[in-house]
Amino acid sequence: MTGVTGVTGGGAEGARTEVPVYKLIVATSIGNALEWYDLIVYGYFAVTISKLFFPAHDETVSLMMALGTFALSYLARPLGAFVLGAYADRRGRRASLMLSIAMMTLGTGLIAFMPTYAAIGVWAPIGIFVSRLVQGFSAGGEFGSSTAFLVEHVPNRPGFMSSWQFASQGASTLLASAFGAVLTGMLTQPQLESWGWRIPFVFGMLVGPIGLYIRKYVDETPAFEHDIARKRGAAGDGEERSPVWEVLAKQKSRLLVSIGALILTTTANYMILYMPTYATKQLGLPPSQGYIATLVTGFVIMTLTPFVGHWSDKVGRIRIMLVAGVLFLCTVYPAFAFMNAHASLAAMMVVMLWVGTLKAVYFAPIPALMSSLFPTRTRVTGMAVGYNLGTTIFGGFTPLAVAWMIAATGDKLAPGLYLMVAAAISLVTLLIARVRMGAR
Repeated sequence: MTGVTGVTGGGAEGARTEVPVYKLIVATSIGNALEWYDLIVYGYFAVTISKLFFPAHDETVSLMMALGTFALSYLARPLGAFVLGAYADRRGRRASLMLSIAMMTLGTGLIAFMPTYAAIGVWAPIGIFVSRLVQGFSAGGEFGSSTAFLVEHVPNRPGFMSSWQFASQGASTLLASAFGAVLTGMLTQPQLESWGWRIPFVFGMLVGPIGLYIRKYVDETPAFEHDIARKRGAAGDGEERSPVWEVLAKQKSRLLVSIGALILTTTANYMILYMPTYATKQLGLPPSQGYIATLVTGFVIMTLTPFVGHWSDKVGRIRIMLVAGVLFLCTVYPAFAFMNAHASLAAMMVVMLWVGTLKAVYFAPIPALMSSLFPTRTRVTGMAVGYNLGTTIFGGFTPLAVAWMIAATGDKLAPGLYLMVAAAISLVTLLIARVRMGAR
């Protein structure tokens, strides 16, 4: 990949150097990958975690408690978005990226070494909840800062650069699924519950310092440095408004578009996370087969997303997203019906291949679309708040909502209906953005 012009650690007055694109991509994507890896691993091992940390007489109640903790921890994400987003818009994208990955690593380490309920009683589930809150808070500022960092370093290719954010999620899905398939296939249930489930979290904890080191040696974006210089030059012109105030007071419509466009992809994200549990509980498949099927999704997302991001720079974001959204709306329910009628690894792999393809096509352009909605001075705050409100309301609660819907109605196809509603809302939002805001 070719180099791009960046600013050295000396700030706005420092000399300019050629920064390799791959270095920018690795530095930003590794944090997003770690965030997604952590939550996928938690979701994949939700059944085991529910037994060890949330014991109950009924297995369904125990699982609901574990998924409920997963969902409630997402309440910290909007708070992290406000705090870390404003910090990034005031102090710099790089500073926020360093802080978020450090906190993320801490939260992962806490889960990796948390004693079980049998060892410390009620402090065990409390500890898991606190760990997830730390992860949620740190993740709240990760997406906005890293996306702005990529887009502002290479402004002429926003679709391609920012798509690596979601390509890294595919890599995380691939890695987490591999851990799940290997551990459930090679270890006995007692071994898995005793120590095996901790291995993926220990791995995630060890990745964090690598990301922290890489981010330490990347430069701040030229756009942010220019904005800081502008603010200094206009210091006497009046009181500067906070990024949070400006987003909530003057950019509400843009914030709502960000949330609405995100609904489909975030519900699909967390539905994929829930699929190994769905395969075991609803399809009656061995746990390892559920993980193998999601490997397909991770591979498709990881490889296809950057190509779609590049394509979106040429033909426009919304046009691509509308096509993928319509296909999602029309095919996801029949896909779940097919999977239940032919409950097998082959059927599940076919469905997950299709879902992964549609998801990659739909969500690859989203970061660039969201970044275009906000000016530099509020870009991270706007993206972080929009992304994390959408993820919290419509994403983090998806596994819990789907598990409850299936338990309450007995309908195994409930996930398909849930995704259809999400697709409809996102499609309406995209049409509004195109007609009323001129987004492309």
